Amino acid sequence: MQTTKANALYAGADLHGNNVFLSLCDQEGNTVFRKRVKANLAAVNAALDPFWDRIVALGVESTFNWYWFVDGLHEKDRNVKLGNPAKMEQYKGIKITNDLTDADWLAEQLRLGIFPESYIYPKETRPVRDALRRRQLFVRRRTQVLLSFGGLLERYGLDAPGARKLEQWTLKDIQATGLDEFVQLQLETLLEAIRESDRLAKKVEQQVLAVAKPTKQYRRAQQVPGIGVALGMLVALESGDFSRFKSAGDYASYCRAVKSECSSNGKKKGKNNAKNGNRYLAWAFVEAATYAARFNPRIHAWYERKKRTSGVPKAKKALACKLAKAMWHVMNGKDFDEKLMFG
Repeated sequence: MQTTKANALYAGADLHGNNVFLSLCDQEGNTVFRKRVKANLAAVNAALDPFWDRIVALGVESTFNWYWFVDGLHEKDRNVKLGNPAKMEQYKGIKITNDLTDADWLAEQLRLGIFPESYIYPKETRPVRDALRRRQLFVRRRTQVLLSFGGLLERYGLDAPGARKLEQWTLKDIQATGLDEFVQLQLETLLEAIRESDRLAKKVEQQVLAVAKPTKQYRRAQQVPGIGVALGMLVALESGDFSRFKSAGDYASYCRAVKSECSSNGKKKGKNNAKNGNRYLAWAFVEAATYAARFNPRIHAWYERKKRTSGVPKAKKALACKLAKAMWHVMNGKDFDEKLMFG
């Protein structure tokens, strides 16, 4: 059957870990089908099989487990749209919300043409990006264990060695502390955890670098001050296609590097969604700001002035914003110049 405006249908899928609630509405907004099915492609396709030739689009929220759903239906040439949950809040006055109303609302937004689409990261490189995200788990664990190691020594009146000195520690150094055998056991296991976290982080980094290093985006990213090997990989992989950002400001906003506020009649009324954007890029540009302020003379001078007037957090966030905007220009063909940051 050929889809016409009169018989067109719009589908919403409320996706969960073990089930999917499906809803279809027609051009007039009337619900024509609702069903909860198991979370697998066979069940979804079987439920929607009588309607596929009339379905204009199917919308699903960008939840933690959308990969299998969107990729699987795309392979069947279904028009699936991934939605941004932060931009699709239902009417606040509604008394009851559940899976049914959520699926209905997804379909309704498609019908009205207001469905807030999210970027669908290419399937081919998505596992590489996700591997780099997992690397951060090991980096964080290493930091946590280092702090625990230092805290344990200080608890017994001993000075905690720095991270670099700790890398040289052996079992003899632990025994030389003269602490109780069970305290030494704690130190020994913590030291092993630090080294294991290091090993796993480096293993991921090396394999991701082998994929990222030949790419143009990775090479250009390192033109920006504060961006080295690890941050270069992260920026290149997390940003994806830079053409989706219309301006440097849009990219900085995606990196959570701009302020979030709500005002009316010149008065501040609160904050908007400060978490809207990519948390990995937000972390990356704050890290880049730390290094850039330390090693680049002009950036250091600007940062120190900003710090005196606004304090460390605001100064670092402002510098992260400038770096993110400079990155957008670099990724769109301009070679880095400090004028991109300071005019």
